[in-house]
Amino acid sequence: MARRRLLLLLKPFDVLPSRQFDDSSHFRNPKLLQVLKYLDSRCLVHKEAINFCQNILRKKHVDWEAVYRFNLCRPIRDVDLVVTIGGDGTLLQASHFMDDSIPVLGVNSDPTQAKEVEDYNEEFDATRSTGYLCAATVKNFEQIIDDILENHARPSEVSRMSVTLNSKQLPTYALNDVLICHPCPATVSRFSFSKKKEDQSSSSMVHCRSSGLRVSTAAGSTAAMLSAGGFAMPILSQDLQYVVREPISPGAYNSLMNGTVKPEELMEIAWYCKEGLIYIDGSHLIHSVQHGDIIELSSKAPKLKVYLPSHLIS
Repeated sequence: MARRRLLLLLKPFDVLPSRQFDDSSHFRNPKLLQVLKYLDSRCLVHKEAINFCQNILRKKHVDWEAVYRFNLCRPIRDVDLVVTIGGDGTLLQASHFMDDSIPVLGVNSDPTQAKEVEDYNEEFDATRSTGYLCAATVKNFEQIIDDILENHARPSEVSRMSVTLNSKQLPTYALNDVLICHPCPATVSRFSFSKKKEDQSSSSMVHCRSSGLRVSTAAGSTAAMLSAGGFAMPILSQDLQYVVREPISPGAYNSLMNGTVKPEELMEIAWYCKEGLIYIDGSHLIHSVQHGDIIELSSKAPKLKVYLPSHLIS
């Protein structure tokens, strides 16, 4: 049997300056020392997870290459599987360089520890990595890899979002969400939007003055969208969900400030500010817009094949 080819995409680990956490340290604040020890622990746990996964793969019938995610700059090709080691952010970054032909497995290298969060609750937020889309941790990595290599596991097809600016397709598909807003958060965003089906006339335009427009996929509906008042969608839904952020006097449009865009529909946004930005999956991918630009969003994008946690698809 031919050897499988894997790409390991790694979240870089922050190297903290070496400190002696004792009475000789010039850090006298006990709370600060606690935070520094916590951050140092996170760095060590992540580094150990990378080493652990690589040692497991050395025992398997695979060829693999490890790349830090900041070095990824071209489409991923000629591999059978992408393994991301980090959290959801590392998997998101991988998705921007992947089509629908290669599956991805996310390894949450630093999962949140409930007892740690409880113990430090009065001091600071000890939440670690959420890893919502990550099926593996160091505890089950070998079992999941074996299932994949033996064809006992199948990836799910997760919807992404296509973004078109003035009829030109942007090169990156959104796995989580898109935010369209003015560059200054204190400045009003002015835009109008409508929904339409292909080759059909648009619905009535909805005119907005607000702090922007957020549109998410099902995968992104439990992230910023949920915090903004949206709802969690089934992970394999092909709908998009939108919410107008902090609308100013919506009046008759109030019931239209949030809703869904069906797979057969697209959302058309006309931008009416001098300047604006389109954020794709957070702050790393940004495109500028200006007055009169037309943006189209839809779920007509290549799906991403992801090995999902069992609780999301059961």
